[in-house]
Amino acid sequence: MRIEHHPILEFKRGRKITFPFDGELIEAYEGETIAAALHAAGVRILSHTRSGAPRGLFCAIGKCSSCLMTVDGIPNVKSCVTPVQEGMVVESQRGPGYVDPGFRPRRHPPRTLEAEVTIVGGGPAGLSAAQTLLNHGVRPVVLDENPHPGGQLIKQTHKFFGSRAERAGTRGVTIAQELVSQVRGEVEFLSQAQALGVYEDEGRRVLVAAWEGRLCLIDAPYLIAATGAEERFLVFPGNHLPGVYGAGAVQTLMNVYGIKPGERALMVGAGNVGLIVSYQLRQAGVEVAAVVEAMPEIGGYHVHAAKIRRLRVPILTRHTVIRALGEKRVEGAVIAQVDEEFKPIPGTERELEVDLLCLAVGLSPSTRLVEQVGARMAYVAELGGRVPLHDERMETTIPEVYVAGDC
Repeated sequence: MRIEHHPILEFKRGRKITFPFDGELIEAYEGETIAAALHAAGVRILSHTRSGAPRGLFCAIGKCSSCLMTVDGIPNVKSCVTPVQEGMVVESQRGPGYVDPGFRPRRHPPRTLEAEVTIVGGGPAGLSAAQTLLNHGVRPVVLDENPHPGGQLIKQTHKFFGSRAERAGTRGVTIAQELVSQVRGEVEFLSQAQALGVYEDEGRRVLVAAWEGRLCLIDAPYLIAATGAEERFLVFPGNHLPGVYGAGAVQTLMNVYGIKPGERALMVGAGNVGLIVSYQLRQAGVEVAAVVEAMPEIGGYHVHAAKIRRLRVPILTRHTVIRALGEKRVEGAVIAQVDEEFKPIPGTERELEVDLLCLAVGLSPSTRLVEQVGARMAYVAELGGRVPLHDERMETTIPEVYVAGDC
């Protein structure tokens, strides 16, 4: 269901188009991703595992494999970051997908680019790095896998806290617009470009990317990895069901595309993300049955907790989800209290009637690119997992390879 009225956002939809999905004609708007358009049409099952278990959208930023579909005969397309087009043929797939033996790919020579600095990631860290380089007379190339620049900021409708010098009191969507406007036209921005790896070629460092249906080879003597972070998952029965989302995916559907992810939600996690997204769910007209938090105290700011408590959303500390209910999609969830060792206490189980289970249980740095380059890594629990070691200038153990932001 599409959101027609929102207290903060106005959704400017593109031209109405149609495309076939598994033989059924689906209406969509230009600018939407395939997954968003299918959600608006009520389609939640996007693929199946080899065993036949249904899978749906989870991260909405191209970091997982839950939304892989076959598009125009090409399998394993990330439907969460692929814009829908008039007449494109979309099919759900089972397992890894298969190429039609009669399929003949169009052959294109690779495109080559040269840049003194290449930035992978068009979120706040990557855009800020680009602006700093421009201030010093360097024009970088910026790659981002998503269709819209700005990273997580494009779906943040709340006002930020902190120093006014760091845009306190400004909504994330506004910050994203400001960052993009500062570099638009000044940098070469490759949207929907996937970095595949960095390789040495006759003494040169070459970044290989997939962009606009062909390979792109970028001479990259200096590389900045601003690849951000991705949603953590939880292990519980039924966690594969369509209707189990990462918090960021819920924000993408609601705040970027104006689509309700469900009617009644269970939020798992009472950090700032869980509390903020719970409030945003209510703004979008979605009921929130409860927020559960395994820790004995709320992890987020109490101002965020107070806002949803005023809306009579219960926050249950020392509780967690123990299973999702349903066969083809989420139809309910069971929660329970946990003991000092975070184990469910028998006899405390409660069943909630929900069709949306939102996980806000932290982020893990997206470090695949810097690991592939060969940077030395270390596990830092406080930072969410494995991160590259770097010096005070953010240079990794690989000379002239830098990191910025959450990665």
